[in-house]
Amino acid sequence: KILCQINKGTHKSNTRGNTGRPMKEFFENAVLRYPRYLISITLGILFNAVQPLVPLLKRPTTAIALISAVIAGFLFLSFTLRAMLGLSAV
Repeated sequence: KILCQINKGTHKSNTRGNTGRPMKEFFENAVLRYPRYLISITLGILFNAVQPLVPLLKRPTTAIALISAVIAGFLFLSFTLRAMLGLSAV
């Protein structure tokens, strides 16, 4: 019985001449939230990936090794993508 009342109430509000405007606003609000979700998820993953590595930066030996590994990983990814995409050689 409650579902019927909810459906009837929704149906009446859509037929009062506002031509589906609330649904359009709801859709726009939902779509505009996705970039915020993307940023939140990306920052959360980045934070959780970097957090265990922070103690390694306290000692100079492990800091140099960690920074070298990050640079080597970036160069490896860069050279691999250049070769796969057929971009000019470095």
